[in-house]
Amino acid sequence: MMNNIEYDVSIVIITWKMRDLLQKCLDSIYQYTKEISFELILIDNCSNDGTVELIEQNFPNINLIKNNENKGVAPARNQGMKITKGKYILILDADMELTEDSISQMFNFIEKKNSCGIVGCKLIDSGGKLQYSCKRFPTLAAFFFRRLEKFSFIRNSKTLKQHTMSDWAHDESQKVDYLIGACQFIKRSVIEQIGYYDDKIFYGPEDIDYCLRTWHAGWEVWYYPFTKIFHHEQRITKQKFFSKIAVKHFLGINYLFKKYQWKLNRYNE
Repeated sequence: MMNNIEYDVSIVIITWKMRDLLQKCLDSIYQYTKEISFELILIDNCSNDGTVELIEQNFPNINLIKNNENKGVAPARNQGMKITKGKYILILDADMELTEDSISQMFNFIEKKNSCGIVGCKLIDSGGKLQYSCKRFPTLAAFFFRRLEKFSFIRNSKTLKQHTMSDWAHDESQKVDYLIGACQFIKRSVIEQIGYYDDKIFYGPEDIDYCLRTWHAGWEVWYYPFTKIFHHEQRITKQKFFSKIAVKHFLGINYLFKKYQWKLNRYNE
């Protein structure tokens, strides 16, 4: 599993039908990431929207993997992770946009925090609001409530607030249960110990699973709020509740709870 280290960070991005947002993401990475060496690995999940042509014409230094079908999130990320040559691996969504040297700042944080296996920074949505990107491990009720949060009584419920950590100011570094997969900055030692994402999860809770396994292996997961990245989140499972991708998401949730015998916590009991 160990590759020859050639970069400080390997940035792994998967994309599916996000050509314009992806270009904004890539431009911002090159603009703001100056203090560390990095490679960019992009996995296109059969977008058929001009993404491949964009990369080949404008970003020739990117290591591009072209899938002939949508392989899902975890399997595609694993494709990229397996060829990385960085000391750290940054999993980043294609709809992210840097406005400062956030990658270098996360690099500096995890370099100094030996116990930290994964770190993620503050995420801001397109409207400028804080996104709840670090969370407590969910109950089944919390997963259900997340699909209905447009209703104020659900959004303000104790169940949802506890899960999303919306009762916390998000203004200090802190150990957290998990970070959403839009931004997971991972120490290579963690990958060597626990492996890759669970590719049985097509889309959904692969980020929860990976942080769970990180905690169970004796590492910590940290939230670092002193730099921010804009996340132009698509929220496709909430836009189309009964879509094919939403069904795959629900199947992933069911698989996750069964895998851990319905007990999602930091300690491997």
